[in-house]
Amino acid sequence: MRRALDILFPLLLAATVLAAWEAIVDVKQIPPYILPAPSAIFAALVQNWSSLSASMLVTISVTLQGFLGALIAAIALAILFSQSRLAERALYPYAVILQVTPMVAIAPLILIWVGFDHIDRALALIAGMIAFFPILSNAAQGLKSTDFNLLELTRLYGASRWQTLVKVQMPSALPALLTGMKIGGVIALIGEVTAEFAAGSGTASGLAWRIVESGNRLEIATLFAALALLALTGILFFAALSLLEWALLRRWHESAMARY
Repeated sequence: MRRALDILFPLLLAATVLAAWEAIVDVKQIPPYILPAPSAIFAALVQNWSSLSASMLVTISVTLQGFLGALIAAIALAILFSQSRLAERALYPYAVILQVTPMVAIAPLILIWVGFDHIDRALALIAGMIAFFPILSNAAQGLKSTDFNLLELTRLYGASRWQTLVKVQMPSALPALLTGMKIGGVIALIGEVTAEFAAGSGTASGLAWRIVESGNRLEIATLFAALALLALTGILFFAALSLLEWALLRRWHESAMARY
């Protein structure tokens, strides 16, 4: 019942907002090139479904490539940091520099270096670079936060460093890693969109380019339809990663266990 209400209330709020939006546009006679009504946006979505759905698939594919690349690299580096304090001191500042550098400023350079002939590869790289730091920082913190008593117990029983990592540290770090994955997955999509905007040409074919294209043509209803699909894509990424978190933690971690 509680989960049903958690879904029902946001849906009711969305329906109320859309109804008010439709009424305001109708009463105020707002031109569609300034603010289209939800009904016009839905009509544009249906009319342009083939092109918008294809662009949505491109956006999902590129974002997934970037996210998975960032996930593999971040976990590998976090494990290295947990095993070598020297490596952490040498490399972690560069990870911070990568995070604080505005991606919109270096995206054009990456697009040039990779080449517009491989635009999807460049977009995935930029998405991965943005997603990398949240995953790395959470995974590294999780590995370092392992219960000291458990670590001492494994040493007492003569466990190897590899056994300690696999059997104790990695399970302990899993909640933090999954949190980093949820953050990284969402901002990977932001990175992909930023890269498409930076590309500024028809070589990109994701939803961000459809937004730019629709804006240039003053097809504002289509622009809103593409924006809605982009928001839906972000929600799907977050929901999928939240479901993964629940599936992995629900039997043993207090953050995911049901409370009555």
